[in-house]
Amino acid sequence: MPDRYLSWTASGPGGFVASRLGLPRPEPLIRRRPGRPDISGPVLVGDGTGETGTGESDTGTGRLAKPVRELLDSWGVTVPDAADSPAALVFDATGITNSAQLSALHAFFRSRIRSLAPCGRVVVLGTPPELAGDAREAAAQRALEGFVRSVGKELRRGATAHLLLVAPGAENTVAGTLRFVLSARSAYVSGQVLRIAPVAGGQGDEALDWGAPLAGLVALVTGAARGIGATVAETLAQDGATVVCLDVPAQSAELRAVADRIGGATLELDLTAVDAPARVAAHLRKHHGGVDVVVHNAGITRDKTLGRMEAAQWDAVVAVNLTAVERLTEALLESPSAAQSPVLREDGRIVCTSSISGIAGNVGQTNYAASKAGLIGLVQSLADDPGLSNRRITINAIAPGFIETLMTAAVPLFIREAGRRLNSLKQGGQPVDVAEAVAFFAAPASAGVNGQVLRVCGQALLGA
Repeated sequence: MPDRYLSWTASGPGGFVASRLGLPRPEPLIRRRPGRPDISGPVLVGDGTGETGTGESDTGTGRLAKPVRELLDSWGVTVPDAADSPAALVFDATGITNSAQLSALHAFFRSRIRSLAPCGRVVVLGTPPELAGDAREAAAQRALEGFVRSVGKELRRGATAHLLLVAPGAENTVAGTLRFVLSARSAYVSGQVLRIAPVAGGQGDEALDWGAPLAGLVALVTGAARGIGATVAETLAQDGATVVCLDVPAQSAELRAVADRIGGATLELDLTAVDAPARVAAHLRKHHGGVDVVVHNAGITRDKTLGRMEAAQWDAVVAVNLTAVERLTEALLESPSAAQSPVLREDGRIVCTSSISGIAGNVGQTNYAASKAGLIGLVQSLADDPGLSNRRITINAIAPGFIETLMTAAVPLFIREAGRRLNSLKQGGQPVDVAEAVAFFAAPASAGVNGQVLRVCGQALLGA
């Protein structure tokens, strides 16, 4: 169901009435479109050393301002000393080593933030606090998170805020994440923190193809027949991947329509079947020689409050949303024999679809929230597994908020409107917003991002 309120406030009369009555006025978000550059408009970069970070001061010089300027220049993005309506404000806070120096954040943003273009970006670059040199630096770097989350809630006109915590030595792997948060691909992501670690033995950012980042790769998308899964399959194909679309046999016609539309392949089976993981692994090995990207998207709901929930409703949700993911992941990572390598190739990507329900909980969804929280636990555990890290395989999770789908269209009106408005962007997201986040995690440029949970929720006011 379309968001009629957003359409009304975007019109002249509707916008006037909403303004006079003090009603929220959500900005129509700018999303990726063919022919439109990823980053449009000038970007201002600072690091507290001067107006554009070119001098020296007591704040110290950040280690990322220079490579960021060089990246932006290589992408054809203008990085002026000043601009009337900048597309983005990027501040390198890695040189901040104590709380007194946090005033550099205030000095840089205060004079510029109100001039940010509609759907603009605020990006702060910091160091993971656990890697700081001492307690005072750790406190200052941790302070950046509170700053960015608050800025994200203050921004208007569809603008968003992001914090990238870049480990020392990871300066040459920041490009993919920086490009994502600056671009229209991240339209419905705000107030989030992403950590970027060094990558041993991986390709540098200079070798990346931004036009087709997944070219030559094979991706498996479960639950691909419709909704978010179908959009994920379409987006990965648009980025150059060969997509294997998987869903239950009952969705055969819809599944084939998706695969035909994107030039992909189909695999029809029930992932909860005892032999399903082995069958998926055998199919991928026989027909595609393996797989590079695995997107665990299949999921179901059986909503009831706990006192009214039958055991079958609990079991079905956990079986599909969590147990099937565990079993399939194990099968794709396992070597069937000494002569054969695992189905999931080196430099592979695993992306799990969690939910903000798994972070904040939700009435009537104890089964669903438990399964989605379990996925986060799986991601965080496997991210540290030597079996994955030795082969440069990453695993991350997406946690969507209120996304405009057939499922949310069936939600009662007042609950649906609350879901749409209770976030910093004052609107629901689109399936493509989730798909773009999946594509970001799936790309070779995201090699330094591992064990992360990225909320795609417009900075919902629920959860962290």
